[in-house]
Amino acid sequence: MDIHRYRVTLEPAEREQLRVLLTTGRHAARKLLNAQILLLSDRGPEGPGRSAAEISQLLPVCSRSVERIRKRFVLESLDAALNRKPPDRVYERVLDGEAEAKLTMIACSTPPEGRDSWSSQLLTDHLIALEVVESVSRFTVQRTLKKMRSSRG
Repeated sequence: MDIHRYRVTLEPAEREQLRVLLTTGRHAARKLLNAQILLLSDRGPEGPGRSAAEISQLLPVCSRSVERIRKRFVLESLDAALNRKPPDRVYERVLDGEAEAKLTMIACSTPPEGRDSWSSQLLTDHLIALEVVESVSRFTVQRTLKKMRSSRG
């Protein structure tokens, strides 16, 4: 037996909105899947009221995901349940355009004596020593160089 911590009861207008969403236009696959989950979870008079386990067998989704969608619907709104939640934290770029240019300049220069080429750790240490940035991870340096290398003219 499935315990419904968050009970989904759709209003007729919400149910119709979900049906229209599923049958018309082009929408993101995740949004359509979430709409199907809500329609199958509906405990109202017209809804099938299926359990999370039943839904996870009918749709390509795990029962935990079904519970998360139900929770967002009950605690937030229909729109929140359908659409992806924006990220909680926005990361600032460590290397701006000027720092990327300096990194490229260093990477294209002759490597230090005793080395055949620049390693990402050497480049990271060199950027910090030149005070281009206060701190940066070698993974950021690697990612930046990979992006730069893919667009050589």
